[in-house]
Amino acid sequence: MAFRETCAMEERIKMLSDYDSGAFSVSELSALYGVSRETFYTWRNRRASGDALWFRDRSHAPGTQPLRTDAAVAADIEAMRRKFPYFGPKKIRARLLMEAPDKAWPAVSTIGDILKRAGLIAPVRRRRRPIAVDHPQAPPLEVNSEWCVDFKGWFRTRDGQRIDPLTVTDNASRYLLEVRIVPQSHDGVKPVLERLFKEFGLPLAMRSDNGAPFGSQGAGGLSRLSIWLLKLGVAPHYGRPAKPQDNGRHERMHRTLKQETTRPPSATAQEQQHRFDAFRKSFNDERPHESLDQTPPAKLWRPSDRPMPRKVVDPWYDADHEVRRVRSSGDIKWRGGHVFIGEALAGEVVGIAECDEGRYVVNFADHALGMIDPAKIFHRFAPPRARRGEAVRTDQE
Repeated sequence: MAFRETCAMEERIKMLSDYDSGAFSVSELSALYGVSRETFYTWRNRRASGDALWFRDRSHAPGTQPLRTDAAVAADIEAMRRKFPYFGPKKIRARLLMEAPDKAWPAVSTIGDILKRAGLIAPVRRRRRPIAVDHPQAPPLEVNSEWCVDFKGWFRTRDGQRIDPLTVTDNASRYLLEVRIVPQSHDGVKPVLERLFKEFGLPLAMRSDNGAPFGSQGAGGLSRLSIWLLKLGVAPHYGRPAKPQDNGRHERMHRTLKQETTRPPSATAQEQQHRFDAFRKSFNDERPHESLDQTPPAKLWRPSDRPMPRKVVDPWYDADHEVRRVRSSGDIKWRGGHVFIGEALAGEVVGIAECDEGRYVVNFADHALGMIDPAKIFHRFAPPRARRGEAVRTDQE
């Protein structure tokens, strides 16, 4: 018994003993022992009831619990949590409804209480969210209107091999198209995307960060990979530098991927890839998503109706463009001289259109790269990055 509770019981016994002496009034005893008159009468009545332990605190728990969850239902909830140890109460309830839709499952809060009592939920330290002051454009609503591609942070398997997981998702349905261990390079990423395009068709756009191999510091932020995407008719969308929230859905998937497949890492790269494959299937077919009305992504996902072309051709330009092919050194011939555009565009065809007297905009497909001024100096454009409510611009004024 706690020391504080013991002292409180002694105080109550002494208070009633002083009352029995007749030397004090009820008001005086209440003031002396720091209790209200109602509290004094409560303890006096308990002593008068004949209870030998009248001075002890009583439990405030209800005598009966008519709304208590049936033990069999609680067992089903605990079994589902053990089957999906990374699912929270919301996803547990969604999975239970998927498997037994006619059964009266308890509320999410009740499921959480059951899991806590069973020791199946560890307490999580909550951080206060910062106030959002700026966001990227509104997310696309159609499946295959935008895919997201990125590398989850690298780590090592237990045998010391470096693992770089490339991930690709559909932004609208959250469908995880791929988790593949490849080098963080153009030659590592392109074959994966090429295979996905052949199997599932082309998205309208591809969202990524600014780093290699997806973007660059060159003209228009383009890399060899994004140039290839533009030739396929896939618009590259870039988030703002150091703003991972611009690709928040994909980053949230990365957090789940890390939690379920890398703690601890596998012994070898091959074993780690097997875990990624199993995670992708579970993520798409079994895991309910709150933003999708607690349905798995596979319920919404469908392949694109834009097939991968058999041959990748050069972009076409209107008649008001002068066409130049970028040399291996990254420059073009222009008005009797040479203008450097960028090595990433070596071998590609660009279109140049006059926008003002003596100034010309250089485009690749419908993507503006920069401007040539009257002194024949090329000024590169940064990649267009949309914010909330703004459409991505593909031209520059």
